[in-house]
Amino acid sequence: MVVPRLYSLISFTIDFSYFGGAETLPRNVDRRSPRRTVVVARSEKDDGRSYPGPPLDPADFLWMMTEEPHRSRRTAIMKAHPEVTKLMGYEPLTKYVVLGVVLLQVCIAIYLRHTHPLSWTFLAIAYIVGGTANHNLFLAIHEITHNLAFRGVSANKALAVFANLPIGLPYAAAFKRYHLEHHKHLGEDGIDTDLPTRFELLCLNNVLGKTFFATFQIFFYALRPTFVRVQTLTRWHFINVVAQAIFDYVLVRTFGVRPLLYLLFSSFFAGSLHPCAGHFIAEHYVWDGLDQETYSYYGPLNWLAYNVGYHNEHHDFPSIPWTRLPALRALAPEFYDNLPSHPSWPMVIINFIRDKEVGIFARAKRLAKASQLTGTVPSAIPHSGSSETSN
Repeated sequence: MVVPRLYSLISFTIDFSYFGGAETLPRNVDRRSPRRTVVVARSEKDDGRSYPGPPLDPADFLWMMTEEPHRSRRTAIMKAHPEVTKLMGYEPLTKYVVLGVVLLQVCIAIYLRHTHPLSWTFLAIAYIVGGTANHNLFLAIHEITHNLAFRGVSANKALAVFANLPIGLPYAAAFKRYHLEHHKHLGEDGIDTDLPTRFELLCLNNVLGKTFFATFQIFFYALRPTFVRVQTLTRWHFINVVAQAIFDYVLVRTFGVRPLLYLLFSSFFAGSLHPCAGHFIAEHYVWDGLDQETYSYYGPLNWLAYNVGYHNEHHDFPSIPWTRLPALRALAPEFYDNLPSHPSWPMVIINFIRDKEVGIFARAKRLAKASQLTGTVPSAIPHSGSSETSN
């Protein structure tokens, strides 16, 4: 009887954690969130259920020392399927879709000119119809940025300015250069303005911060580029601003301020907690311990969003228009079906907010090519313990 009593006394007086072997562990210490991505073609490398890698360090971004993956996959697909070039080219349907959505938004805005902006009717229409329509126009401008609506460059730029009108604020001209740099310099710190900044990481890396980011992410995408990489203005920037100013002035002068408020509310909702807005987070945030930089989504919301969910396919071949991206995936399933993808855009927003394994930190970054040549290392890298790579 002495031994059990002695063991009981010792177990309550000695903290075994000091000796590297605690008597008990916190509950659920090894439990992770359910896997968020899915895989069509499962393999030994990725069975689609277990985690391919450990959780990311929430204190820093995922710094990559490899080249972005799309260039090499594009080369491999073109070698395996040379007929892929037949999918490239502009899509004549785009201009008619843009015209229809612009007219829809203008007509609804005028119709609501006698409705109070804070009424449930006004807000519901602005969220459900306006948010979806303006999000469609965001992605129309994205499509047109790649010169996929007309054969000529100027015609595409003019259509982008036209598609910008119901958004209420001019951004199409500035978006073009920033977005093309996003493709050419994917993940390069200081060039790819789609990447969160160190300031965002420090301030928004918790549930409240992620909720704020997801709610107001349209402002982050609009304002971040001006702090990260300022553009040289061109005549198309001027045309964009003047055309938007004239449109807004005529709308307010003729029908009052409420139609313009409807368009601005629509733009805000389109980039806020809206089902379609899940694609902003789904496309390039890193999930499930993967080191994969780009994720696709193949669900029905693509019908409203120019198939932007086919995002790996789009980055591999930016010259293939939205109507032919499903054909690209069908042509080269061996390259795409083994890539983890998202099953739902709305759940991406929810999981982004509540999941500790994903947040502002879950973005893959790499040194800009100029920094690699000069040996310059951003201040964020040493924080993650990767400063050895700069030696």
